[in-house]
Amino acid sequence: MRLSVIHLFVSTLCLMASVALAISLAKRGCQETCGNVTIPYPFGIGSQCYLKSSFAVICENSTNPARLFLSSMQLEILNMSLYEIQSGCANKTTTNGGCMAICDDNSTDTSCNGINCCKITIPTELKQLQFTYQSIRNGRNKSFCGYAFLADKKWFREDYGKYNGLRSDLLDPFDKEFGNASMVLEWEYDKSLGYYNDRTQCVYPNERSFSYSSLYFELSSRVCYCLDGFEGNPYLPEGCQDIDECGNLTMCPHGFTCINTMGSYNCQKQKSRLKIAIIVIGCALGALVLLLGAWASTKAIRKRIKAHKKRKFFKRNGGLLLEQQLSSTDNGLEKTKLFTSKELAHATDQYNENRVLGRGGQGTVYKGMLADGRIVAVKKSKRVDEDDLEVFINEVVILSQINHRNVVRLLGCCLETEVPLLVYEFIPNGTLFQHIHEPNEDFPLSWQMRMRICRDVAGALSYLHSAASTPIYHRDIKSTNILLDEKYRAKVSDFGTSRSVAIDQTHLTTRVLGTFGYLDPEYFQSSQFTEKSDVYSFGVVMVELLTGEKAISSVRAEVGKSLATRFLHSMEEDHLFDILDPRVLKEGRREEVAAIAELARRCLHLNGKKRPTMKEVAVELEGIQLLKKDR
Repeated sequence: MRLSVIHLFVSTLCLMASVALAISLAKRGCQETCGNVTIPYPFGIGSQCYLKSSFAVICENSTNPARLFLSSMQLEILNMSLYEIQSGCANKTTTNGGCMAICDDNSTDTSCNGINCCKITIPTELKQLQFTYQSIRNGRNKSFCGYAFLADKKWFREDYGKYNGLRSDLLDPFDKEFGNASMVLEWEYDKSLGYYNDRTQCVYPNERSFSYSSLYFELSSRVCYCLDGFEGNPYLPEGCQDIDECGNLTMCPHGFTCINTMGSYNCQKQKSRLKIAIIVIGCALGALVLLLGAWASTKAIRKRIKAHKKRKFFKRNGGLLLEQQLSSTDNGLEKTKLFTSKELAHATDQYNENRVLGRGGQGTVYKGMLADGRIVAVKKSKRVDEDDLEVFINEVVILSQINHRNVVRLLGCCLETEVPLLVYEFIPNGTLFQHIHEPNEDFPLSWQMRMRICRDVAGALSYLHSAASTPIYHRDIKSTNILLDEKYRAKVSDFGTSRSVAIDQTHLTTRVLGTFGYLDPEYFQSSQFTEKSDVYSFGVVMVELLTGEKAISSVRAEVGKSLATRFLHSMEEDHLFDILDPRVLKEGRREEVAAIAELARRCLHLNGKKRPTMKEVAVELEGIQLLKKDR
């Protein structure tokens, strides 16, 4: 008969039930299960996974499920469990016992209660077992044949009853009918091999009042367990973990709160819930009132500071002077509006980068929409010198009086910001520069459109120089400052550097401002800006329209980096038609193109006195247009 191991207890047994653990019972990095069997340390599979060779187990994977064997004894292990130690076990004893059975060939006994079979319970910690048979039958037939075996109670109850008792003819082997009988092995632990900490206690087997009889007591064998309040595998480092007793809601009586501690717990008397609620609500309301008060105070202070800054900027930017001038005249000034900073911030979506129309030396222009639905352009200047603020206000007043179809109209301004903001009408089709040098293939600039743009700009400058109530010099005429509306009519914009002069004044003496390539050489040398300086810049724009080239280009030869210089050189060498734009050559009449080029040459004369006035230029352009119609 073969014996199999059904349980390996990791402590000497009295009476226990296994503990379900959430933590791993095996050594870290080692196999935890084999088939349906959990493998707790000090047992293990592999040389680094068990404490010593006697604890080695082998997992046989050739079957399904896999089977676990004790390596040192070649016994199959059906289950392995960790058990805690219990007190109250029987003391060490020596037991003699036996039973008697009455055998009858025609009877069966499935419960082994004396008919054909009898059983006796043996104590735990058994080291030796000896069977003796004695027949009590009288008569001639004294032959005796029987089985005696050691088996686990559970196995005996389930398997013996399942086979209806021992009905074999006793000629076949026992294991053929019943298979393997299961039994329980107990073992103990040599403390010199193990790991201990303040959560683990190991004792001699006969301590703490449990029964044990050891053949190896001289080896200081002990069994280990987790102290009260801990659970886990006491044979592993940090194997005993704290139990959260407060997870059980019944640990403390009503009116007490359970507080978990390391290895234990405390029950603290609860304060009145109503009292706690009142305190918490009171504190929360108090904190809320303080926060609201602080927020309101901060908001009020910031509002006062902001209002103070607005008044300060308005006064510094000449707001009072502008209001005075606006109230002293009725000549069109009702159209000029003083915008608030809040209005313009809302109109431009807080000056969102997506609203930028363009950037220049004087500032950034944003697209905005006013509350009444009008689309406007808001110019945010980079800086305005305090010495020039009075002049700036005068310019705002003057520009607000300009009413010309070819001049971008000033709608108003804002003086509540650190730098004054100007609000112009919005012109949708971009700059002349874009249409010349970044042409739209679907709608290119025709010769007729170029001629009309020349007439529009000349008319606007003529108006500024002579027809306005006070002459105004633009001082920065260039293709990027000429905008095109939805009908591709030209509008002069960006009066950031413009200046008004007295009617009897012939020039302005200032620091040189403008854009190279368009800058009057005479003005550059003398710092005296005259109306003829605007004429020179307009001449460069005319040449741009004729040639399609930029005013300054590093691509051209050194002598011709300036478009004006190259144009004048071509006129002198009679090579005008070599530098003209292909569309101009294709669409323009030769005489007409030559007349426009000659007018541009006169505008670019190095001697300003020999240049025509803008009024003369405008008249001559109109004459060329009329001459064309007559033909």
